[in-house]
Amino acid sequence: MSAQIEPFHAISVSTLAHRLKTEGRSIIHMEFGQPSTGAPAAAIARAHQVLDADPMGYWQSPALKERICRHYAESYGLKVEPGQLVLTCGASPALVLALSALFDPGARVAVARPGYVAYRNTLKALHLEPVELDCGEASRFQLTAAMLAALDPAPQGVILASPANPTGTIIPRAELEAIAAVCRERDIAIVSDEIYHGISYGQQTPSILEVEPEAMVINSFSKYFSMAGWRLGWLVAPKGKVDAAIARMSNMFLTPPSLSQHAGLVAMDCTAELEANIATYARNRQLLLDALPAMGLGRIAPPDGAFYIYADVSDFADDSMEFCLALLRDTGVATAPGIDFDPVDGRHFMRFSFAVSTPEIEDAIRRIGPWFASRNRGVRTA
Repeated sequence: MSAQIEPFHAISVSTLAHRLKTEGRSIIHMEFGQPSTGAPAAAIARAHQVLDADPMGYWQSPALKERICRHYAESYGLKVEPGQLVLTCGASPALVLALSALFDPGARVAVARPGYVAYRNTLKALHLEPVELDCGEASRFQLTAAMLAALDPAPQGVILASPANPTGTIIPRAELEAIAAVCRERDIAIVSDEIYHGISYGQQTPSILEVEPEAMVINSFSKYFSMAGWRLGWLVAPKGKVDAAIARMSNMFLTPPSLSQHAGLVAMDCTAELEANIATYARNRQLLLDALPAMGLGRIAPPDGAFYIYADVSDFADDSMEFCLALLRDTGVATAPGIDFDPVDGRHFMRFSFAVSTPEIEDAIRRIGPWFASRNRGVRTA
């Protein structure tokens, strides 16, 4: 029997946004979590060279694996061996590899709610059971060691995300240590999604590997490295699981694009350009944090990292999907409905991605301010 998978509702918003654009409307795309900047200039230059000189083919770049290992040593003080790395076509296949290598069909895997829509739906597609933990304001929208300890029976696994999508919240190191301890005690396998590492605003983003070397870690070139369309990522697997992950990668996905691997290797040393992107995100974040409360959007998940604002819109609407569509039609600003991230309470939330240019953020604020002011039902105040 095939699994029943819910749609990704932000795609419907984006489809309407693109249709409106073809009709001549001015659209600001804040619905997807992708940088509006392109790949670093040196990475693009390297891609042009490769196109002229390399016939390419199925390939896992040894040089890129070595460079990623150096990244773990420099960023976290960790020793990761090239043999533990599987290069993937972005983070999404890495998630499939990790889950299918770790769990048999029917296994229960804990996830935070709200959380990235693909966690829940990928688990279902693989005939695994998502165990959604209600993570609200009291836990800063993150699951905790206490939540995992209280589950009876214990799940076979847990997916962590720090910084998280849609909230941007970060799990502090002490809580990561507590989570790792509970997982060791209860034999819960950990999959850690670390694709937003490098994008934070004053807080450190420890890797789960610092406290649990047996965890599986997902990462990607899509966010910090601004290479979403290049479809390049990686999985760090413990030595006992790496063969299973490689077997799945080679059978289901073969290899990531050769061109992307060449470019990605260069991108990892484009620090000045990449950090300039982070400075832009920081400005955009602050502009929204300053502006949204005055519009009636004062209940916001703490955006410690990533490039999202997850805001409570219950003063305005009970249906975040229709609310986002109306906002788009009336103002040209595309956003994501909370129902993608939380099927229970998400109807009262929406997500803004601020991975666009600062002028676009300023324009969006000008457009949506009067619109929100005209719609506040005054149910609660910030």
